[in-house]
Amino acid sequence: MPGVRLASPQGKWILLTTVLGSSMAMLDSTVVNVALPRIGRDLDADLAALQWTVNAYMVTLAGLILLGGALGDRFGRRKVFVVGVLWFATASLLCGIAPNAGVLIAARALQGIGGALLTPGSLALIQASFHPDDRGRAVGLWSGFGGIGAAVGPFLGGWLVDGPGWRWVFLINVPLAVLCAPIAVRHVPESDSGERAPGRFDVLGAVLGALALALVTYALIEAGDGSLAVVAAGVAGLVAAVAFVLVEKRRPHPMMPLDIFASRQFTVINVVTLCVYAAFGGFFFLAALQLQVAVGWSALAAGTALLPTTVLMLLLSARSGELADRIGPRIPLTVGPLLCAAGMLLMRRVGPGASYLTDVLPALLVLGLGMVTLVAPLTATVLAAVDTARAGLASGVNNAAARAAGLVAVAALPLLVGMGPEAYRVPDAFDEAFGRAMVLCAAVLVAGSAIAFATVRRPAPGCRRPECRTHGSVAVPPLEPEVGVGPDGGVSRETRPPEPRQPGT
Repeated sequence: MPGVRLASPQGKWILLTTVLGSSMAMLDSTVVNVALPRIGRDLDADLAALQWTVNAYMVTLAGLILLGGALGDRFGRRKVFVVGVLWFATASLLCGIAPNAGVLIAARALQGIGGALLTPGSLALIQASFHPDDRGRAVGLWSGFGGIGAAVGPFLGGWLVDGPGWRWVFLINVPLAVLCAPIAVRHVPESDSGERAPGRFDVLGAVLGALALALVTYALIEAGDGSLAVVAAGVAGLVAAVAFVLVEKRRPHPMMPLDIFASRQFTVINVVTLCVYAAFGGFFFLAALQLQVAVGWSALAAGTALLPTTVLMLLLSARSGELADRIGPRIPLTVGPLLCAAGMLLMRRVGPGASYLTDVLPALLVLGLGMVTLVAPLTATVLAAVDTARAGLASGVNNAAARAAGLVAVAALPLLVGMGPEAYRVPDAFDEAFGRAMVLCAAVLVAGSAIAFATVRRPAPGCRRPECRTHGSVAVPPLEPEVGVGPDGGVSRETRPPEPRQPGT
């Protein structure tokens, strides 16, 4: 039984290393968008290469994040976490020294693998290490400090891009890893061998899932060519997706058990997740470009401008969860996307000569309030829609769905609004396409709101409630404790109800 107390020196070291590890991945998801225009100019890359700079990371992360938790259950959570940190840092180094866009994209894909190992691992270490009486507070501190890291990300990214250069957006992960890994090895206890679940990995399912995402993303990004190779990639991606479903349906221990979707509420809330985070992914990809390309701001100014959404999430997400507990999730999940849609429509006013106080800030405040309204109830509804024993798995599936929605949006949105390969080099053309993109994102959010209003119901009393009450990420919903899946792809020891304790144990 884990027994490290939060107030002890070891407890503080464990919290520090898990915050450092998760912050590496969270910072990366927020700072890279700000660096894209400078990356494009320095590497002479077109818009498709910038899309891949974002999506190569998201493909491997979304496709492998469930498997990453399984590896920790089998081989030891500390060991896999440290491997993830070092892998992520090595890939970040490759990104930082990349001589061209092709190398950068390949290194970003490798970075996503490291992220899939360390992202679930950081929370699993808290779950496995701390005494049950301190676990809730440790999770709260972990999510709070992680949210602060997310808030610092755009500002830090802009400062690095305008100062030492965009390569330091990636290179900064190296000293963080040098600090994080030794602390983990020295101070974090390894999972007991008796706690590690036996079984077989669903490697085939993970590979098919990642392959489907990669091929569909490629087809969407390169669709303007209309070549036979692009059509073949799209068809192959759909075939891989069907094969993934068939494999998961037939395997005795799948990575993503499809019977979890037997819960109508769980299925519906994941559809809402797809709508919401597709819009968010498209927005934050294009907004950082719009503020620099069309408005003409520096990377630092653009990154700082986007801070209000994250700050609102940090300040109000816990209160939003409390409100949803009282009134139920239906109203917040209906109103929240509508507020976000209004914020994105207000962003259409942001163009050449835009004022931060009168144009940008009002739009971001409305968007941020919408995100605050919907994110906590969305997570609570995901957890409440399944048995408590599968709450961790449900959180992992929902997190992966949000990442997949974001990467598809980044791939598809420029195509749908008519952005050509050189669009980000032509301010007027980019500004017009950005306005069309905001309308499309708003429409997707309205669709999500309508689905939530028609289908979401109040959870049953006594259901599982979120432990990550404070959340600062604008890219994905929070992972919840017990998110790891077992090595056989099923539910890990942490997601099962605790066994009764015998007297004297």
